[in-house]
Amino acid sequence: MLSGKRILDLSWVLGGPFGGQLLAQLGAEVIKVEALDGDYARRVPPVLDSGDTPFFLSVNRGKQSIALDLKSPAGKAALDDLVRESDAVIYGFAPSVPKRLGLDFDTLSAINPRIVVGQLIGLHDQGEWADAPAFDLMLQAMSGVMSITGEENGKPVRFGYQAADLVGGLYLALGTAAALAKAEATGKGELVQISLFDAQIAMLTWQAQGWLTGGPLPRATGARHAMIAPSDIYLAKDGKWLALAPTGEPFWLKLCETIGRPDIPKDARFATGAARIANIDALTKELGDAIGQRTSGEWLAIFKQARVPAALVNNVEEALNHPLTTARQMVENVPRPNSDDSVRLLGNPFKFAGMPHLPYPPAFAQDTASVLQRVAGYSDGKIEALARTGAIKTAETTSA
Repeated sequence: MLSGKRILDLSWVLGGPFGGQLLAQLGAEVIKVEALDGDYARRVPPVLDSGDTPFFLSVNRGKQSIALDLKSPAGKAALDDLVRESDAVIYGFAPSVPKRLGLDFDTLSAINPRIVVGQLIGLHDQGEWADAPAFDLMLQAMSGVMSITGEENGKPVRFGYQAADLVGGLYLALGTAAALAKAEATGKGELVQISLFDAQIAMLTWQAQGWLTGGPLPRATGARHAMIAPSDIYLAKDGKWLALAPTGEPFWLKLCETIGRPDIPKDARFATGAARIANIDALTKELGDAIGQRTSGEWLAIFKQARVPAALVNNVEEALNHPLTTARQMVENVPRPNSDDSVRLLGNPFKFAGMPHLPYPPAFAQDTASVLQRVAGYSDGKIEALARTGAIKTAETTSA
């Protein structure tokens, strides 16, 4: 995959670091370049007894950490020396910042013509939007996502996780990987810009396309699918919710047979997909009454045997402890450095031969000295001199 590629990750908090972690999970060497006070994610509550935060742990696994003062000439020179020996730089600064810090594509490509720059911005790089704040909730609101999330006729609802930041990170990783492939083939780098706003608009896919081609304005429908019926959640006898998605006539007919209601498809109100959409409330009542007669466990066993598409609506604990999560190695016990403890961290969603086993997220500035020595060829004396001037922080100066 990306083995042999070195990426400097100058991003912070969530979206950019998530993209950097994805690149590490694809095999790249990712060096996290932090400011002298560290990534703010290291301080987002709750702070564990170990000094780590779940926020930081979630998006920085498999990286090395160095600390540079990019506003100082010596700190910027150190970064430039790393750029000469790297393949990509990713960051999430406001659009006006890279030029001011000498991190824009033109400046970096003059140092290394092969360098790829992955830039994550909030809205746009021009006009009134260029320096406007762009936080996840704002992006979900502006992009229309909140208007199609939540119960029908209810208050707009945000995704349960930071959809704008994390989807932006996904696009950042994908764009950076594509630009790395181009640079490998041509010897020339590329600037890839990802807007969090663009990414959310792109994720509207069929809802947006339906409206663009003359369809109705998309709206929130709860768990119910707007175009396929039935596709919803139903309350079982034990108070747990079951998700049923019998998409296509064979599955639909099998569902009705399995719940003991083979008469439902013969009702003109439910005989076709269009009719079921038109009479969705009546259909929901019929199915809901049937599902309410048994417990979720009873139904899941029945549906599994009949191959009816159904699932329990899990909470996060149930999802993380699910046998499939274990089978897919999506939760791993990772040793914590300098400790006898291990911590459960999310696993690698990319499955491929030679998939790297990523170590624990790095302590602040733990790799400054080793990276500058190994990559840029700095001597111990030069590193000590830079640390004395405050241009860099090392593990030793941080702990002193």
